[in-house]
Amino acid sequence: MTSDAVLAEDAAQDAVLRAWRARGSCRTPEAPGPWLAAIARNVALGAVSRRRRDPYPLALEGARVPEADPKGQDVMAQALERVVFGDLLRLLTAPERRLLRLRYEDDLTQPEIARRLGLREGTVKVRLHRLRARLHEELSR
Repeated sequence: MTSDAVLAEDAAQDAVLRAWRARGSCRTPEAPGPWLAAIARNVALGAVSRRRRDPYPLALEGARVPEADPKGQDVMAQALERVVFGDLLRLLTAPERRLLRLRYEDDLTQPEIARRLGLREGTVKVRLHRLRARLHEELSR
């Protein structure tokens, strides 16, 4: 899923750690395979998503930034995307930004977010859906 051996190893380690911490939440402890596979998939997808958002994490430490990423998107286009997304996020309230941060930066599941914020899982699901719809609408403008 990651197309990168190092990223895959990191994601696998994170998945095992996350599964260990949440071991009490497995609904079928006698057959945890699908539960563990779902955790591994979510962690890998989150790692790939974070890599796409910041393909050059060392650039701020003085590393040379290549002219284009492996997919051909140039650095200026990436910078423009960051500015646009930054502007969009500033339109949101602090609780809305926190909700998105918990879901997409911290890679928490909806039940984990609900527990952390003291909300019902359905409330978290609806709020995330509405936030994504608003952001999509703003992006399309």
